[in-house]
Amino acid sequence: MKIPLFLSGLLLIFISCGDRPSKETATTTEESPRVKDYLPFSELPLDDLSMFNVETPNWKIVGDVYVDRSKDKVLTSSPGKGILANIPEEDSINGHIFTNLDHGDLEIELDVMMPLKSNSGIYFQGRYEVQLLDSWGDKEPSYADIGGIYQSSNYKEVGGYQGNPPSTNASKSPGLWQHFKILFHAPRFNKEGEKIKNAIFQEVWLNGVLIQENVEVTAPTRSAAFEDEKARGPLMIQGDHGPVALRNIIYKKYEDKKLTLSDMYMTEYESNSDTIAGLDTLKVIGESNVDSVSANMVTGNRVTRILSYKGQMDVPNSGNYLFNVGLNHGGALLLIGNDTVVDLNGKFGLDTPGIGEIMLEKGKIPFAFIYNKNYPWYTGFSITVEGPEMQKIPLHAKNSLSSANKGSDNDILITVEDETITQRGYMMHGEEKRTHCIAVGSPDRINYSYDLSRGAILQVWEGDFLDVTQMWHLRGTNQLAEPKGFSVSFHGDPDFMTLENKDMVWPDSIPSNIKFKPLGYEMRDNGRPVFIHQEEGTSISNSFKSSENGRGLERTIGIKGNKDIWHKIAEGESIKQLEDGTYIVNDESYFIDFSGNSDLVPIIRQSNGKDELLLKLPAGSGNITYNIIW
Repeated sequence: MKIPLFLSGLLLIFISCGDRPSKETATTTEESPRVKDYLPFSELPLDDLSMFNVETPNWKIVGDVYVDRSKDKVLTSSPGKGILANIPEEDSINGHIFTNLDHGDLEIELDVMMPLKSNSGIYFQGRYEVQLLDSWGDKEPSYADIGGIYQSSNYKEVGGYQGNPPSTNASKSPGLWQHFKILFHAPRFNKEGEKIKNAIFQEVWLNGVLIQENVEVTAPTRSAAFEDEKARGPLMIQGDHGPVALRNIIYKKYEDKKLTLSDMYMTEYESNSDTIAGLDTLKVIGESNVDSVSANMVTGNRVTRILSYKGQMDVPNSGNYLFNVGLNHGGALLLIGNDTVVDLNGKFGLDTPGIGEIMLEKGKIPFAFIYNKNYPWYTGFSITVEGPEMQKIPLHAKNSLSSANKGSDNDILITVEDETITQRGYMMHGEEKRTHCIAVGSPDRINYSYDLSRGAILQVWEGDFLDVTQMWHLRGTNQLAEPKGFSVSFHGDPDFMTLENKDMVWPDSIPSNIKFKPLGYEMRDNGRPVFIHQEEGTSISNSFKSSENGRGLERTIGIKGNKDIWHKIAEGESIKQLEDGTYIVNDESYFIDFSGNSDLVPIIRQSNGKDELLLKLPAGSGNITYNIIW
């Protein structure tokens, strides 16, 4: 249903009869929670080298790559397409590669693979470097480690840029694909060509961890292709320091344009309704001209109110715009022109996306935003927008959602010192809340979580231990414990199962016809727990400790029973055994090192469109040990 939007009387026309907007618009609530909250990226195709300027033969398009983790700077490939690989040749000039596209502000995502002890870099505008390096296992990363912003050519000068290290080492093992997300802002110049603002790396994410934020760079990197600074330039990948592979390169180029709100008038109503309806029947608490929208304009404590904003939306470019409304428990409507773009008319929380996409013409268009504070204990909303050549920006005032956000001063963290710590609680695995979890933190900062109800390891992470703010703050609304640090998730299905044959589908939970008995856990050496359960009469124990070499988790399984049982070691989009005997799981990107179990050989099978690594454990008693490396 389309709602006519006239600034002079929008709300009265809209809901004087108790009507509410239709949900048959480009709006997402609980009915379709999986819609993407961003506009599409452009892809840099890797079918050939036509999108690049390359003058040396070390750069190739290949179909697959492999790293021998025992050999320095060795990258081998197989024919095909989809991967850009730098494979240096001896006694040959090994140069850099440049994209044909020039960019200013740029958001880019890509996967990279680093061989052992290899070195490269991504140079924005061919000038400002995000370092690529095999930094696996480094405890105190520097600006020269992966994800570091490398020092500039003026680093020896007074005030010269000295580089910026990543906040944490989120790198994976050599030979694993690693995911970057980088948001870069080019330097700004006035009409005379004088620089008035330095280049800034707004965000650098590595493997899902924010490792750089708002880093200002005063000059090009020491090894940059260009010594000057300009508004635009090509992306460059360094090719003279060692092999590297890249894939899945997607990007958005941004201009310095913003959608803005103006000529706004706010009315505050007293309300005790869960929905927005009949505003003309409600008592007006106050009204005024405003220059921003914010939940903090609500008057009174522990009250229920409605704020309605009417005004003009100044659209910088014609094209598709995506709006996202977030609520710290409440309701909201966003109307633009004749369309209801976001409909959250009811009671919603931050876990419900309020997403709407709409085609807008350049220029001014009337809008209305209505916020229903229908929980007395909660306040807060956000509105963001993204558009053509326009980066996602907030339309709400600062601190409008602050009451819903956890700040570092308010976070409740469990830290580990000299002894292993265990913590029971709820944890998320994918989109599922697991209710029988235990998290285990070790002094060497290798931590993991385990699902007692399914006998399954859920995830492993390196770094700080656990954020329990959602469990212990106030009433613990979401009741969740969250890992702190760089994590890798596993399949989460039961780790052990009785199968009639090797082709039987693996269940995602314990079937009702399986005799499964959790027996809890025992604390053994150095306070580490050993998890114990029985399945179809077979006793199974699981213990975990940090691997001795590099980042990894060593798992030991004890079996005692009179029948065969199967163990699901891993699941992924692709699992294969490498030349060194380890198994690589591409989906979650980790290795399984099964060496030392010569009498037992895992099998790789395909089931439900995915690869599974399974091991048949024969009847009797014994132990197996393997390492999970990431």
